[in-house]
Amino acid sequence: MERSKTSWYAAIVLLLFSISGKGQSTSGKDLDYFVHQGLTNSPVLNDYKNQQISNRIDSLRWRAGYRPQVTASSTGLYAPIVKGYGYDQTLSNGQSLEALLTVNYLLTGQGRIQQQQQQLKIHSDSIQYAANWSVLDLKKNITDQYLNAYASQEQMVFNAEVYELLKKEEVILKKLTRANTYKQSEYLTFLVTFQQQRLSWKQAEMQFNNDYAMLNYLCGIIDTVVNPIKVPDISAATPVGGAFFTTRYKLDSLKNANDKVGVALNYKPKASIYVNGGYNSSFLLQPYKNFGTSVGFTLSIPIYDGHQKAMQLQQLNIQLQTGLAYKAFFVRQHQQQIHLLLLQIRENQDLYPQLNEQIRFAKSLIEVDSRLLHTGELRIADYIIAINNYLAAKNLLRQIQVNGFKLINQFNYWNR
Repeated sequence: MERSKTSWYAAIVLLLFSISGKGQSTSGKDLDYFVHQGLTNSPVLNDYKNQQISNRIDSLRWRAGYRPQVTASSTGLYAPIVKGYGYDQTLSNGQSLEALLTVNYLLTGQGRIQQQQQQLKIHSDSIQYAANWSVLDLKKNITDQYLNAYASQEQMVFNAEVYELLKKEEVILKKLTRANTYKQSEYLTFLVTFQQQRLSWKQAEMQFNNDYAMLNYLCGIIDTVVNPIKVPDISAATPVGGAFFTTRYKLDSLKNANDKVGVALNYKPKASIYVNGGYNSSFLLQPYKNFGTSVGFTLSIPIYDGHQKAMQLQQLNIQLQTGLAYKAFFVRQHQQQIHLLLLQIRENQDLYPQLNEQIRFAKSLIEVDSRLLHTGELRIADYIIAINNYLAAKNLLRQIQVNGFKLINQFNYWNR
């Protein structure tokens, strides 16, 4: 009864995970589905989106700060004198009231405005760049986990196929053993292999369930149902030179240049003007006439600060040289990495013809041995060896196939 139930379950698995000649599933969820879910559910990408909104608000606040600033203020004072004791009225006036409306305007040169605008743009570009990099990282990680799940799925399906093959042979061998065509010990040897294959199938099924659950976890998907997944559609892109990753050094250089401009502007004269109007009275003389207005200005001219400007510029030059050294080192490493990945991809693809030929021979040998086994002309041990050789060849092909996908995924990640 247990074997019948297991056989039925194996048939269901093979039906659900229907495959073509290379074991590629033709139904189920694909890589694009999981990537879309991962990007949609990512809190990191949502954080960068909110940072961009906040940066635009900072830009509006900055622009508002250069417009005239209107302030309403009021102060009151009462200093009583009791039995001759109290503040000197010459100083305190006894009582006073001030209620003013003041307009301040900072006189800003065009250079300062351009420097601030450039600073905000660089910050916005930096946030967008970080967001794009996070998208790349997330896609790469999801693809890697998808490939792990796909490899586990293919292993599970293949083990189920081999189990079904051995089950059919087991029924025939049992009859031949009862007819004394094979010894009981030979049949038991085959039975051990048969049971091991069943355990391998179950183990592969558990691994696929775990890898699939981890894929859902990575994408932020809440779903306990395990569905088949399609063969990944991954191909190597045309080399473009890695311009994306050097953008960070370009942004650092722009920020460095903008900071130098900011240092220079900090040592230029600053001026502002103000106008106020309202009521200001001590109530000592004609308080009803103490309505008035005033106009003024402030001017600040840096003269000497101990050569701090030169020190700041020197620090910025050091930062620039450090960034250029990092960029040169990264470019060399990146070129080497791209060449190495292309070499590994070609070497991996060169193994396919040899492995497919080996699998074809191993499968043909199993078919021949199976016919000989049914007539009692082959030792069961030889048939088991043929099965193990076929398993080893198929497993190696699957490993090379998944490894090839992962190499292409890495290449596409760095080839930006």
